[in-house]
Amino acid sequence: IVNIPVDTVEFGRIAAGNGKQVIIQGLREAERGQVYDEFNSKQHEILTGVVTRVDPRNGNVSLRIGTGTDSTEALLMAGEQVPGEDLTEGMHVKVYVRRSTRGPQVLISRTHPGLVKRLFELEVPEIYDGTVEVKSIAREAGSRTKMAVWSADENVDPIGACVGPRGQRVNNIVEELKGEKMDIIKWSEDPEAYIAAALAPSDVISVEPLPDGKSCRVVVPDDQLSLAIGKEGQNARLAAKLTGWKIDIKPVSAPSDEEPEDEEDVLLDDGAETEE
Repeated sequence: IVNIPVDTVEFGRIAAGNGKQVIIQGLREAERGQVYDEFNSKQHEILTGVVTRVDPRNGNVSLRIGTGTDSTEALLMAGEQVPGEDLTEGMHVKVYVRRSTRGPQVLISRTHPGLVKRLFELEVPEIYDGTVEVKSIAREAGSRTKMAVWSADENVDPIGACVGPRGQRVNNIVEELKGEKMDIIKWSEDPEAYIAAALAPSDVISVEPLPDGKSCRVVVPDDQLSLAIGKEGQNARLAAKLTGWKIDIKPVSAPSDEEPEDEEDVLLDDGAETEE
């Protein structure tokens, strides 16, 4: 090592400013790298944050995650918030950590289906230890969620385990999600039984798979048609996302050899792949 004394007077004001900026930029990049590595290791997990600021212009919410010197500021974008949810400063909220599709970013979300799955893992020991398995989740944040569960143990009722004594377990989750409705159904290897269960609370008379192997025709009682379709098609849409099948719903009174009318038939795609 050779030490060479340098007279700082030789550096001009611009050169000194540029050197300062380079050092500060390097420190900021190192800090961002540490934060990214920390949150990247917590993907698909739930973190609890405290609301520190709500931007009135765009609705974005700043959260403080952690305590003391280990605390980190995170931004909950307006698009990742539950519609109709009113977040105020000082409120504690649970968020789901997921990877962004736009490069090296980690996002937090309140609308992701994974949030519901993690909340059930916290409330239901049978899901946490693997006795009950969550097969699929379809969610419209702030309104309704459908979840299919299954257990390899014949002595365990998967739906009852999720609901809990007097509905205590599921009620805790509904309270955390500000009243979002929960439909818990039993998963089945038989597509017909699975689709019929997914359309709950509507009764189903028959499920007929179509030749393409990805769609089916469901017959329901006349007085159950609107219930099967749901408000603005929500029930049928969530059932299609949950099962991955296109669902064609018709009343029992509709002639089988005629095309059903628009108000008595709904064909819904399964949409984007359900994320678990």
